[in-house]
Amino acid sequence: MKALSVRGDYIMQMIEGTKKIEYRTWQTKYRGPLLMCSTTKKVAGAAPGYAVCVVNLKSIEWSDFDEEFHWNIELRDLIEPVPVKGQLKLFNVDDSMITPVKDKKAWKAKIEPLIYKPRKRKNKR
Repeated sequence: MKALSVRGDYIMQMIEGTKKIEYRTWQTKYRGPLLMCSTTKKVAGAAPGYAVCVVNLKSIEWSDFDEEFHWNIELRDLIEPVPVKGQLKLFNVDDSMITPVKDKKAWKAKIEPLIYKPRKRKNKR
């Protein structure tokens, strides 16, 4: 399956349905399922270094305003979290690594231990 590395918090927004456009400076002729792989950057509320969902890349449009390509996406499947080393541009991941999850509650239970939660700083007085 084709895969794309994206900041983890953006992937969580895709899952929540609040992010429907991925902004890129480049385009591809590919359309269809796209594995979303979280970058290893530790961002609160995300699972760094894991693929956690598949989206459907529906279309790509150029925006003169943003001077970027708008990749129109929609959530297709939640998957069993799987560690994936991200790469630049589109890359391939073996289909055997991808297991769709139908039960969102079960998925949340599996992803919760992987979510990065920064420790709160103690106030120095």
